[in-house]
Amino acid sequence: RRSSDLYSTHPAKEMVFVDLKPFNTYRYSLESFTESRSTEWTTEPYHGQFVDSYLCGVPPPPWNIIVERPPMFQKNCEKVPVPHTSSVKGCHTCLTLGRCPCRKCTATGKVRCWICSGRGYRLEDSQCSGCLGTGFQRCRSCSGQRTLPCGTCKQKGQLLVFIQLTVKWGTHVYQQVADQQCPLPSVLYEKVTGQLVFDDEQWKVKPILGFPEPQINQASQTAIENHQIQIAGISRIIRQRQKIEHIPVTLVDYKWKEKDFSYFVYGVENKVYAPDYPAKCCCTIL
Repeated sequence: RRSSDLYSTHPAKEMVFVDLKPFNTYRYSLESFTESRSTEWTTEPYHGQFVDSYLCGVPPPPWNIIVERPPMFQKNCEKVPVPHTSSVKGCHTCLTLGRCPCRKCTATGKVRCWICSGRGYRLEDSQCSGCLGTGFQRCRSCSGQRTLPCGTCKQKGQLLVFIQLTVKWGTHVYQQVADQQCPLPSVLYEKVTGQLVFDDEQWKVKPILGFPEPQINQASQTAIENHQIQIAGISRIIRQRQKIEHIPVTLVDYKWKEKDFSYFVYGVENKVYAPDYPAKCCCTIL
């Protein structure tokens, strides 16, 4: 069962409007599209493919390797081999045999009979039908072959060893709302959109100057500085965009049954926030 709030329509139909108080609320956001690169040794089964070894050239630095970039501000990850770092080595897991000893039967091909617990007979000294009196059954894991295909080299016995480059793209986001002491809970701004009044996109944006709301100017300066500090050393900024939205917010004061109440209308969607709605009750839904 769960609880749910129900609202009567009587106050909405009978309320008397007293005052409307609009707020000039702006939301600033900065998005920094970044790219990071890292390398590590890795392996894959060798099945006769071309080996791009050091004999083919000098391995390039990570940032000199050409990797196709995704659309701006879209998260993505690509893994590519670093040129001229490949070599072929025997598989360390199976010792180049292509198969590994079965652990369940310890490479014997047999396991203790689960029907008679390895005794070879059941109650009344009758021969066990599961193992025919031997106390063992064929191992189902390896089908009695004593070994299993090597999962590392896929039964090839050899591995292609190379340095793998991992490239990650992501977007760092900074947002701040300048609300001029508006009592609307800040978390509600995240659920609505505003009217776009400023949009700037380039390789590296510059701080906004001269906007009528000083908090927005300061937010732009802070956001750009923070992203430079946070991203430097671990990623590269590929592109940035910043925008300012005007979020309409109106505080509505009204009377109902000689008592004062209020509610908010906010966002382009005209959502309503009425925490003290006078005719609210709670019921339990089974």
